Amino acid sequence: MGTFQASRGFAFIFTEAGRATLEERFPFLSEYLALVTSPTTARGLLPWRERLFGPRPERLRPNAFYVNLLLLEAGKGVGRHIDATLQEPSGVADAVPEHVSVLYLQVPPGIQGGALRLLRDNRPLGEVRPRSGLLVHFRGDLQHEVQPFTGGPEGALRASLVCEQYAFGPEALARISPFRIQSKAGFGAYLDAHRDREPSEAQKLSLNGRSSVS
Repeated sequence: MGTFQASRGFAFIFTEAGRATLEERFPFLSEYLALVTSPTTARGLLPWRERLFGPRPERLRPNAFYVNLLLLEAGKGVGRHIDATLQEPSGVADAVPEHVSVLYLQVPPGIQGGALRLLRDNRPLGEVRPRSGLLVHFRGDLQHEVQPFTGGPEGALRASLVCEQYAFGPEALARISPFRIQSKAGFGAYLDAHRDREPSEAQKLSLNGRSSVS
């Protein structure tokens, strides 16, 4: 597992049954969730036969989710890891997401670095250069890390909204709370910092770019 000590943000855990509660509390997330949970959004991550003919009947759709607002300041990154946030609450020791979706809400102008690097067995597969409004999907069993960025305005934060999407059977799903807020301090700080600014398209969750990485 990588280190998240340099990051700040909020997090939700919810299931499909608890999604309505989340959207009632935080309605501005509805557009984002509708897009990233659509069966067609991450179709490019499926095996090629399923891309052509549709998913296998036995393939479960994601039904449990971990959403995190990740805030990074200059010089800070996220260490190499494979997402497995819902292993403990689900009781499934080897649970990893079906896929992970990342929306870059804000990328400070004039920065260098900050790429999302994807790996398998420590072998690089590719990297994503962030830009505001870009939506990226990648397989949940991939290692990944976020490189630190430098430059940009003093005190600037890079903000991204991350959704880990899991597909559990009934027994494991029943162990997960339908809706739980893990932390809201970081979210409040982010909103306070942007309350008096004219919102950018990315901050309004306008999705103007998409990419899938398998």
